[in-house]
Amino acid sequence: MRAFMVERYGSKALRAAEVPEPQVGPDDVLVRIHAASVNPLDLKIRDGDFKAILPYRVPFVLGNDLAGTVVEVGVAVKGFSPGDEVYARCDSDRIGTFAEYLAVRQDDVALKPTALTMAEAASLPLVALTAWQALVERAQVRPGQKVLVHAGSGGVGSIAVQLAKHLGADVATTTSTAHVDLLRSLGADTVVDYKQQAFETVLHDYDVVLDPLGGENLEKSLRILKPGGKVIGIAGPPDAAFAGELGGGPILRAAMAALSFRTRCRARRRHVTYEFLFMRASGDQLRELTALVEKGTIRPVVDRVFPFESTGDALEYVENGRVRAGKVVVTMT
Repeated sequence: MRAFMVERYGSKALRAAEVPEPQVGPDDVLVRIHAASVNPLDLKIRDGDFKAILPYRVPFVLGNDLAGTVVEVGVAVKGFSPGDEVYARCDSDRIGTFAEYLAVRQDDVALKPTALTMAEAASLPLVALTAWQALVERAQVRPGQKVLVHAGSGGVGSIAVQLAKHLGADVATTTSTAHVDLLRSLGADTVVDYKQQAFETVLHDYDVVLDPLGGENLEKSLRILKPGGKVIGIAGPPDAAFAGELGGGPILRAAMAALSFRTRCRARRRHVTYEFLFMRASGDQLRELTALVEKGTIRPVVDRVFPFESTGDALEYVENGRVRAGKVVVTMT
């Protein structure tokens, strides 16, 4: 089958290659991939930013989420049959969606929303699961709470704004001038144009902040929380709890804790908390999200679709910051 490989960490170029079709384990669903989305995570994996915790052996196929058609199921698989249209964010140890086929664990797969095209469905799994795990699982957002979603026009942000609004929150977001109207159409109550205003000067007493940017933006976000509030960061720094999720021992826990020590100390002084989120695959949560998509509560935002042969160009498009809003998708057929 055709696939796009990372030959060495740090290389900007992907290599198109013919590789064997994946073997199907007892709990696996073999998917013929119709579309896969490009995520900033793909760039970080390619560049080796996560090789200390996600040590993929080069060469490997890149790509983290997909939409496609089931062509074979393992002997222990229940609930899926050949011909089913599905979507998934594959588990972090089974990546490789920039290919014609991928064997995915049945627990990570869900039936594709019928209202969406393959390209639209492929744009959702990683970012929608990130939003769900941040706002529903971690923050447990309740009606009437105030939630700030940074970078609302981005892949995660565009879904998180809609989900937070569905949960009954008063939703604020940050974006550039060109995307103010888009964010209002997605349900944001307050849109801060960062080119015109500094969010930390106009927002206050928030319960939850979802921050995909990190750095100085994260530090400023601590200031706008009310006591007891929480910042959930998806760009880092990682914390000891994340090391525990990876099954790491005391040394890794200590290293992760050191990376976030300064941020956590600043949070404590303000009587708020900081948590790092590295989303995980979940077919069950995708089914929850499918129901919201089918009701029209959540809609994908797709910026551009590239043909499979131009997968390298799609990554370059994302890396160079040319995405206007939402996600970039690669289609195989």
